[in-house]
This record gives sequence, C-alpha cells and structure tokens, in this order.
Amino acid sequence: MAGHSKILHQDPALIKYAALNSERFRFFRWTNRTAKLSFIYVVAIPFALGVLAYKTDAKYQFRGKRRGDIISEF
Repeated sequence: MAGHSKILHQDPALIKYAALNSERFRFFRWTNRTAKLSFIYVVAIPFALGVLAYKTDAKYQFRGKRRGDIISEF
C-alpha cells in the first residue's frame, strides 16, 4: 500500500479508554453509590430470583398441554 505500515488511523481517545479499562481496578474506590449497586447486583437480585423460583417451582407445566388447557397445575 505504497509504504504505509498502518492502514487505519488510531483514535487517541479510544487508545486512552482501552488503557483505562484494562487498569480499572487501580482507579476503583468504594463509595456509597458503588456499595449500594454492588449489594443490589450481588445480593438483592439473586435473592429475589431465588424466591421467585422457589415459589413457582413445579407450578407450571408446559409439556403435554393442548389448546385451551391451563398451564398452572394448582
């Protein structure tokens, strides 16, 4: 290509973002916001999904149903 070693121009902002993203653990700080979000994603959402799964366990049966049949077993 006429002596060009790089075909695409590299965006300096993307290079800086990639470097920051790979070293994100060095810049992380625990704040009230990060603690609340971590609690929600690590504890609250899995707990809510577990309760929902436990309450609806074996309540719905999708196999062997015909048109007009209800899917709830009890």
